Amino acid sequence: MTGAEVPALLRRLQTLQAERAERYRQLEEGHRAYLSSGPHYDFPRYRQLVHEVTVAFGDISREVLSIAGCLRDRLARPDLAQHLDRLQDREREKLQLTAQLQLARQRAQDHPQDESHQEEVQDLKHKLIKTTEAISEVLQDLKYDSEEVE
Repeated sequence: MTGAEVPALLRRLQTLQAERAERYRQLEEGHRAYLSSGPHYDFPRYRQLVHEVTVAFGDISREVLSIAGCLRDRLARPDLAQHLDRLQDREREKLQLTAQLQLARQRAQDHPQDESHQEEVQDLKHKLIKTTEAISEVLQDLKYDSEEVE
């Protein structure tokens, strides 16, 4: 193991996380545009965006898993790899919540008289905030545990 490999992998992880954040921004922006096209929604355009973002998330996830495998198997840092496993779990949860929130927002828009849809939106927003906080916590733990390497 060279002294530079672990920090280089962790810098790559930071880049991947920034790419994820940008994809979430694109997804949110696209969903806002989709909702504004209602009541006759422009679903084909939104479906294409979702497809592109899903492919990008898949690529990012595969690379994060590869980094975790490298940390675990080649660089003898299972402690750091475990953080990446937790990160992937939280990111998967965030993506699921994001999809649920988008569906809930559409239901709330389509049925404004039904308050339960607005309550569902608020509940999902809260869960999404908690999941985002958990992701930040995992990244902080990773940073702390990796500082001895740098």
